[in-house]
Amino acid sequence: MKKKYFGTDGIRGEVGKYPITPDFMLKLGWATGRVFAEEGHGFVLVGKDTRISGYMFESALEAGLSAAGVDTKLLGPMPTPAIAYLTRTLRAKAGIVISASHNPYYDNGIKFFSVEGTKLPDNLELKIEQYIDSPMVTVESSKLGKASRLVDAGGRYIEFCKSTIPSSLDFKGLRIVVDCANGATYYVSPHVFSEIGADVITVGTEPNGLNINEKCGATKPEFLAEKVIEFRADLGIALDGDGDRLIMVDHKGEIVDGDELIYIIARSLQKSGRLTGGVVGTLMTNLGMEHALKKMGIDLFRANVGDRYVMEMLKKHNAVIGGESSGHIICLDKTTTGDGTIAALQVLAELQKSGKSLHELKSGMKKYPQVLLNVRINKKVNIDEVDEVTKAVKAVEKKMGEKGRVLLRSSGTEPLIRVMVEGEKESDVVKYANELSEVVKKAI
Repeated sequence: MKKKYFGTDGIRGEVGKYPITPDFMLKLGWATGRVFAEEGHGFVLVGKDTRISGYMFESALEAGLSAAGVDTKLLGPMPTPAIAYLTRTLRAKAGIVISASHNPYYDNGIKFFSVEGTKLPDNLELKIEQYIDSPMVTVESSKLGKASRLVDAGGRYIEFCKSTIPSSLDFKGLRIVVDCANGATYYVSPHVFSEIGADVITVGTEPNGLNINEKCGATKPEFLAEKVIEFRADLGIALDGDGDRLIMVDHKGEIVDGDELIYIIARSLQKSGRLTGGVVGTLMTNLGMEHALKKMGIDLFRANVGDRYVMEMLKKHNAVIGGESSGHIICLDKTTTGDGTIAALQVLAELQKSGKSLHELKSGMKKYPQVLLNVRINKKVNIDEVDEVTKAVKAVEKKMGEKGRVLLRSSGTEPLIRVMVEGEKESDVVKYANELSEVVKKAI
């Protein structure tokens, strides 16, 4: 069955436009409660990021869950990966995250975690959708759910993060700028890095409900790069609004993206004999990473874009590290979902163990120039079935050989064909990307 409300990563959209409305969230809370009430007594965790609409949706979900007879424990502002961890360790029926991740404040959304701290299986999402489309019935008053606040949630998560690296490592004297994007990590992540001994300078830690992801964080790492140079720091850590993405900056102010960070972590795991099953990237993972891993005898497996698909492939290949160039990194030997703070700790641990700088650690991987062009279309097509386009793609691939890569794919959210070309020479990459874009425009 096709899902009506759930996308690949929950439900997301603009606040005030259906389904991101208070009445829908009330019904969603009730529907979720009904599904989990069928599985016996228990409670549901509800956490959020710092956007202003979180207050409204938190109250609506709480009311809906209560109407279904389910207890709620409210976490307040808390990173998405922290909610996944707490759902698992507190053995909650489910964890609900109110967040639109790296989107601006006027968007919001809902994500769910199962008792294992992973995304809900399709059958449960479909069951929730069936209840959403059925009449809402409140349980009798004696069976209404209660709500309470979990006051030590932040402390629990801070301790868990610190436990993912050896306590023997000494980070004294390491100067770090941490950019929390005025989002959900504004309190917990600076504590994690300062408690392991680093000298922490914070930016993006003054959320006002409207400034989440605004010109800062993992989606705007140029701001962090300026601060690293300004404060003469050893490196910078940029998280996104809900804390599941990580981009870093080295002491020269150079941005270190998700591909380079995954490479560093994979290399560290291989050196310590803890790497299993290869590394998982996506269709957009830079060819330079694939070549660098190949030199080390490590296989790269490419999943479709999206953390759900990365997770599926990690499990399929029994791998422990994977993610996306955007900085969504899953350290599956440490936790069950993408976690920017935990991924950063693994990089810092390798920094200390190797005695090298972040700049030196990333230098083992040479990023290939990559050009991504969007071609707007007025009708839905399967690009793989357009002869003129497939011929042109094959011709470019033949010219580049193993030193280049072409990817054409339809956008899942807009009427666009995305044309991506990467290779050794930037001039060739730009030329081929423009040529292919023109072929797509004429053919469609």
